[in-house]
Amino acid sequence: MAEETPPHDDWNTWLAANAGRFLLFARQQARCLHDAEDILQESLVESWRRSGGKPEAALVFTTIRRRAIDLGRRTDRRAHREQASADLSLFTVSAGNEDGLTLIELERALKHLPAAQRDVLMLKFWGGLTFAEVAQTLEIPQGTAASRYRSALETLRESLTALVS
Repeated sequence: MAEETPPHDDWNTWLAANAGRFLLFARQQARCLHDAEDILQESLVESWRRSGGKPEAALVFTTIRRRAIDLGRRTDRRAHREQASADLSLFTVSAGNEDGLTLIELERALKHLPAAQRDVLMLKFWGGLTFAEVAQTLEIPQGTAASRYRSALETLRESLTALVS
């Protein structure tokens, strides 16, 4: 009577046979070893789940490539936001009075926004995302993202006008 291989043994055997080539590919796709390891782990789990067991190598390679592209985009967007934020710190915000609003006052006003509005505003304005991308990122309907953005702008306008007056 033949014994069935437990699922974890099947996983371990498959992983031992393929991990090296998958990691090599992930390292070529990622910007650093740490990112490659994270991408590989996510890709292996996702591929295994999608195929319901041992995935084909092509599926794993495709998933690695897609995860690397996604990570690269997120990293680029974050770097762009951080650079834009650093650039803003060099200036004051003109608000109609002779001194203008300082960045600190603007930051305080942003912190007083409800978290949902602040997240949308940050992603849309400083993150440079479209409403569709904001909605996808926050997992909300696109109309809700637009509505929260308008509400955030109105709340900011009111609080900043009160500071200037």
